[in-house]
Amino acid sequence: MTRAVYVLNGPNLGRLGSREPDVYGSTSYAGLVEECTALGKQLGFDVEVRETNDEGEMIRWLHEAADGSIPVVLNPGAFTHYSYGMRDAAAQRTAPLIEVHISNPYTREEFRHNSVVAAVASGTIAGFGIGSYRLALRALADEISA
Repeated sequence: MTRAVYVLNGPNLGRLGSREPDVYGSTSYAGLVEECTALGKQLGFDVEVRETNDEGEMIRWLHEAADGSIPVVLNPGAFTHYSYGMRDAAAQRTAPLIEVHISNPYTREEFRHNSVVAAVASGTIAGFGIGSYRLALRALADEISA
């Protein structure tokens, strides 16, 4: 039996592959979905990958995950730095939640150095490109089996 896992992505992540490839790499969003679902299967997960540019939708998805005790890999995108509503929804988690970033926010503009989500996440993985998602899924597998 597989366990449901959500991979939730915030604004502009649907534009992977064409958005600043020097920062975010050349893997398309479809490639990200494929990588997450394939690795998820290997780890015994039924991974559902979602992307939104809408803060309210992201909050609803986090509520859904909390209500269903569904582990989450969360790339909040720009919501990372200011969305207290999303942070409060993430704080309601009932399963592990790992914050991910493709780039390393601390090597970028100063406004990206603050995450309102980090304090309520199980952990944060950043700076490994699309590999950040692979590391997060493996960390979830470790957390769940512990």
